[in-house]
Amino acid sequence: MALMDGFFARWPQPVPSVAALRHARIIAHRGDCDDGRVRENTLAAFDRAAAAGAWGIELDVRWTADRVPVVAHDPDLMRVHQATGEVAALTWSELQRIAPAVPCLAEVVARYGRRLHLMIEIKACAWPNADTQSRSLGEALAGLAACDDFHFMALQPETLQSIEGFPDRCRLAIAFHWPDALSHWVRGQGWGGLCTHYALLRGTQVRAHHACVQQVGTAYPQSANCLFRELNRKVDFIFSNHAVRLQAIIRRELQKQAHRPVNHK
Repeated sequence: MALMDGFFARWPQPVPSVAALRHARIIAHRGDCDDGRVRENTLAAFDRAAAAGAWGIELDVRWTADRVPVVAHDPDLMRVHQATGEVAALTWSELQRIAPAVPCLAEVVARYGRRLHLMIEIKACAWPNADTQSRSLGEALAGLAACDDFHFMALQPETLQSIEGFPDRCRLAIAFHWPDALSHWVRGQGWGGLCTHYALLRGTQVRAHHACVQQVGTAYPQSANCLFRELNRKVDFIFSNHAVRLQAIIRRELQKQAHRPVNHK
């Protein structure tokens, strides 16, 4: 990752058009927590992303023992919250007591729904009661419009296939390695699109998905040149661990272009 970031940061790219800069969809991956002082996937991290002007936030969802969808990346609480316990083994009330910074999905929707686009990654887990789990998602997302206000994402397509009651167009597959096979599968399924690392997605695949009226997202640009490359490739979503930095780059370039003299010839 460091080698790729160094290479793409030094690869000169033309500055995107004003329209491309204005319509950039920067998504803060797990919120803004890259300085180490704010925990990922918490309201504090999402607040910082919102304050910086991010278009959306990416968050991870798991279920508690009593089937409440909560925002947590890991199956256990140790890495992020320094607490002992498995999310799936705790009830919502127990989780609140042990790790109070973990929000439930309904809290995130109430705070950011319609203000930020929600990219909801459903973590791979057992589906002992798909009806109940799907219904809990529907209740938490009530009032929001699929695709317009939120998308579902997953590394394993079968995880999203377990979710009922939502249109296929709000489902985005994530390719962890080379995306060729998954890209072909997603186009055949009529899903919303594909997301993968920026270095793995070819321009031909971007165009192929757009031809199917699907969207593509890339992760994780952190430099101006890499950001410009993705915008120039007409990528729809840009996920980053440095969303605040990318938003600052966009603001700076828009200010530069606003102050350039107009050639009336």
